[in-house]
Amino acid sequence: MLDLEEYYFEQYTACHVTSPSIKENKIRGSFKVCSRSIIFDPDGLTEPIIKVCVDTANAFFCLFNPAVYGDTVHTFTVIFIKESNVITPYRNERVSQLELLFTSCLHRASCLDKLGDQTAMIAANLQSRLARSSFDKNCFQSVAEKPHMECPVEMVMPLVSNPGHVCVTNENLYFQPLNGHPQHVIQIKLNEVRRIYKRRHGLRPLGLEVFCSENNLCSDIYLKFYYPADRDEIYYYIATFLENHIKEHTAESYMLQWQRGILSNYEYLLHLNNLADRSCNDLSQYPVFPWVIADYTSTQLDLANSDTFRDLSKPIGALNQERLDRLLARYGGMPEPRFIYGSHYSSPGYVLFYLVRVAPEHMLCLQNGRFDHADRMFNSISETWKNCLEGATDFKELIPEFYGNDSSFLENRLSLDLGRKQNGTLVGDVLLPPWASGNDFLKKHQLALESQYVSEHLHEWIDLVFGFKQRGTEAVEAHNVFHPLTYEGGIDCDSIEDTDQRIAMLTQILEFGQTPKQLFTSPHPQRIIPRFQNLTRSSSVNSAVVSLCEDSSFEDLTEESRRMAWANMATLKRISNSTLKMFSKELKEFQRSVSFSNMALSSCLMLADGKTVLCSSWDNNVYFYSIPYGRRQDTLMGHDDAISEMCWFDDRLYTASWDSTVKVWQCSSKNQPGNKKNTFELLAELEHDAGVNTVGLNPAGTLLVSGCKDGTVTIWDTSSYRTLHQVHCHAGTIHHAAFSPDSRHVLSVGDDCCMKVMDVQTGMMISSVKAEEEQRCFCWDGSSVLCGGRSGNLLLWDLLSNRVISRIPAHSGAVTAMWMNELCNTVITGGEDKQIMFWRLQS
Repeated sequence: MLDLEEYYFEQYTACHVTSPSIKENKIRGSFKVCSRSIIFDPDGLTEPIIKVCVDTANAFFCLFNPAVYGDTVHTFTVIFIKESNVITPYRNERVSQLELLFTSCLHRASCLDKLGDQTAMIAANLQSRLARSSFDKNCFQSVAEKPHMECPVEMVMPLVSNPGHVCVTNENLYFQPLNGHPQHVIQIKLNEVRRIYKRRHGLRPLGLEVFCSENNLCSDIYLKFYYPADRDEIYYYIATFLENHIKEHTAESYMLQWQRGILSNYEYLLHLNNLADRSCNDLSQYPVFPWVIADYTSTQLDLANSDTFRDLSKPIGALNQERLDRLLARYGGMPEPRFIYGSHYSSPGYVLFYLVRVAPEHMLCLQNGRFDHADRMFNSISETWKNCLEGATDFKELIPEFYGNDSSFLENRLSLDLGRKQNGTLVGDVLLPPWASGNDFLKKHQLALESQYVSEHLHEWIDLVFGFKQRGTEAVEAHNVFHPLTYEGGIDCDSIEDTDQRIAMLTQILEFGQTPKQLFTSPHPQRIIPRFQNLTRSSSVNSAVVSLCEDSSFEDLTEESRRMAWANMATLKRISNSTLKMFSKELKEFQRSVSFSNMALSSCLMLADGKTVLCSSWDNNVYFYSIPYGRRQDTLMGHDDAISEMCWFDDRLYTASWDSTVKVWQCSSKNQPGNKKNTFELLAELEHDAGVNTVGLNPAGTLLVSGCKDGTVTIWDTSSYRTLHQVHCHAGTIHHAAFSPDSRHVLSVGDDCCMKVMDVQTGMMISSVKAEEEQRCFCWDGSSVLCGGRSGNLLLWDLLSNRVISRIPAHSGAVTAMWMNELCNTVITGGEDKQIMFWRLQS
């Protein structure tokens, strides 16, 4: 019932005398003294609440006792609220003469001409009241409690702040309001606190919000301090009671949990809103959630159809191209500072538009005692979505209640008289889409939010609202530019000297809407969608003798699958000498071997034609071996130290070496009788700070990853040979690094026993898993990892849950090499026990 920035100071027991001549005509109640009005709240529910404001002054203190203190005549507006205990629009009456008495301080405030001067005097009066009082330590729950700090604060609630004192001890956080509302003391046990957030309140770093639950929408208390230093001291003191609070509760840590499936889309958005200063206690910064469904006309909701969903890569205002063109035309002719959208996607008015059925008194307070016109109310979900697509000034997103479990905000359970529309129908419950029946709208909306489509595209919406497309040139290109006053740091109200202008500016900012605090300055990674399968052993091959296990049946593979798996030849094996050995899988026997030099081979690969094998060696060379002719056909002398690994794509050879380089070669062949010679052109030399131990290409051949002995992973653009990201991931040598099949992530393993996942687009380290032993090689599908380590076991790691889900005995020595063919559902591993094993991926 209070105006914006109005305070409720204190109350007295009082009687409202309705007829001075009849003593019995008295209504008992409480007389509440506020900074801009007085309110009489009757004990009986049938009598209206009376609020008295003075038109000539916005702040005053008065008592109905002119006989004692003298008379003053003013013009008043008397507001009658909840007549007959029914929530209806307020009834206003003008009173030309009323006898009132003003106390000296607030009387002077009421006589000041400027709103800013009045506000300043009221603030001074508030601080005087706070200074004359203190927290009552008799309210401690235990005599053994030790107070740490006490200071004046305000408890923030929707549309109002309540002044009082906060006291934090070694056991509890207490808040004691000046007016005893809503209770004499509020107590929160520190050992029950799960999350705390610093808040920006009124564009200043003064807020602190405390949660005693992990994923609840509403907090236990929201406090506004008068000095940032007081806020910070209590924040860090409470944080000491939370295990790893300061380290864990960051946008990056929540992003990692979301990517790995630990947090749902709903939970992740709640955490991002919290980190971005969005709070259910602050309607100007209420949590914002996206529209995700675009189909509100079909009788069935098809979550497998991408057309069912809204394009999450665009802001609401850019979804309708025709409307966007009009907005951009206006934007082009606008003087600086320019903006595309004149209204915001989240504001107190929009929040209460959705919540009017459960918070009607908030709406009446915000709109001067009136509901909105019936045709502009929240009548239908499909109509609201249509207006958001077509309306000239409607760009609002949703609130978290649309994805919760309480449907009361969609139902007129209070039987409110919300008006009658032009077509004659009364405003009642919200009209649901045809595909929703009964109370299943919220359930289906939840399923849509957690659907695969939204999971794959939610990061695009996060970029717009919380991320790098929120501001600057990226926001302009994404058509995501709002009024400059909506952005944090857009204006410094404290720098405005005229108090009236400053208050007007602050009021505009609070009522217009505020863009969330920017959490990410680079593109947000996509969520990891799990795809890995189970694994069983199919066969094994000894380096000297072919020995197949009894379960080594490959007969169920088609001939095409076998050809793709083994490329008409069997399998290649490198051992710790200079000999390349070849085995036939079909004949199940050793076939031939060839020695290239007197130094050990380091890696080998078969080209796609199935006729050429490349082997790299510690003698700094690469050898080309012709399978049909059974002889070496070429030698590439490429490096100044041993070549550690190679990869091939589209006639280009990439060689990594301990000489701290990766070289790129263009290979072209010259056909000669009985031979096939190659020419080699050096295209690029990629410099590193340490020896390069591993190298790999993404499936499209557009990106290269290299891992060094100093623990550094580097991602390169193969078209420009430019470094995209260079990250020090490991404490020691990197054994293996590879892209995920979708090229969005890179996984690396090193001798520090860690597995690290890096986001390719941003270069951000998004996952770190500590293994029980050093891992030497792996295959992965983007969310699960099959890796081999020193013990010889194969471990199947689920990166989403950060745990080993399968442990498979394999080699008697360390697993040193691994290869996977997803088309044939097969994996081959090699180890120090001189065996090659064949494994089948089973559904």
